[in-house]
Amino acid sequence: MNTWRNASLAVTAAAVLALTTACGQDQGNQTPNGQAVGAANPAAPGDGYGGYGSDSGGEAAAAAKPAGQLAVFDSPDIGEVVTDSAGFTLYRFDKDTAKPPKSNCEGDCAKVWPVVAAGGATAAPGVDASLIGEVTRADGSKQLTIDGWPMYRYAKDTKAGDVNGQGVGGTWYASAPDGKKAAPGAGGGDAGGEDAGGEAADLAGLSVRNDPKLGEVVVDKNGMTVYRFMKDSAWPMKTACTGECLEKWPVVAPVDKNDTKGILKKGYVTFDRPDGIKQQTIDCWPLYTFAGDKKPGDTNGQGVGGTWYAISPEGKPVGAPK
Repeated sequence: MNTWRNASLAVTAAAVLALTTACGQDQGNQTPNGQAVGAANPAAPGDGYGGYGSDSGGEAAAAAKPAGQLAVFDSPDIGEVVTDSAGFTLYRFDKDTAKPPKSNCEGDCAKVWPVVAAGGATAAPGVDASLIGEVTRADGSKQLTIDGWPMYRYAKDTKAGDVNGQGVGGTWYASAPDGKKAAPGAGGGDAGGEDAGGEAADLAGLSVRNDPKLGEVVVDKNGMTVYRFMKDSAWPMKTACTGECLEKWPVVAPVDKNDTKGILKKGYVTFDRPDGIKQQTIDCWPLYTFAGDKKPGDTNGQGVGGTWYAISPEGKPVGAPK
């Protein structure tokens, strides 16, 4: 009996030691300026629609409206995007699927991202009409698809040409005419790589981009800049970004270690947050993206509040005061 007990204690001690080593025992004196305040609203990152749409209140989602004659708008920020007949941008959701077509935006999500009804849509001039289709939603209604991707509008687009939904939650993107994600140079053939956007498959789940101002910074699969919050703590792992904070700073969901390129693997662990959300870390620092970044290569979150900084491949805050 004593032999078994001793062995069990040894295994437990080894597990604690491994986690301590992974997350840097020398960081033990680093505590956040603000502590976690309990369970946050997990809807924002969990559902992937960024928690927006408070202006929708508790009202039921409006009846889906058709797109009519589709058009192509050349946005100065993100290139060519598809619009409906009124000039409103159409979006696609990374958590949907195109083959086979399937929508995973229901309930509150559909209040923030109103569904585009399938009826009566006509392809934009010069765009392959065979790309236009429809999918039957869970409630039996028909939704417009472009190359299999279900189409949506964004509740915070208030006028023709708005692209406020671009990059929200790291999962919502304006649709290019071919159903791919709109991005500068995506259809022109003159630019490529991370800065030109393109499909998520072009990048690893987490990789490194050489920013002309900041140097090497970590980006997610969509080329969006990854950030660190100076009020968080790496050891013990704690978060000071909860509730409404997560609407502006969505967490980076866990990424398989083999789906990374050029980043530090030490302390590359999943953080089980107190609000139940799982979050990726580098060197045990929780990772976020910024809702204010609208396209790959944006670094609008850099230095916000003196507490948010792009993260280096080693998990260091880029440009933070010493």
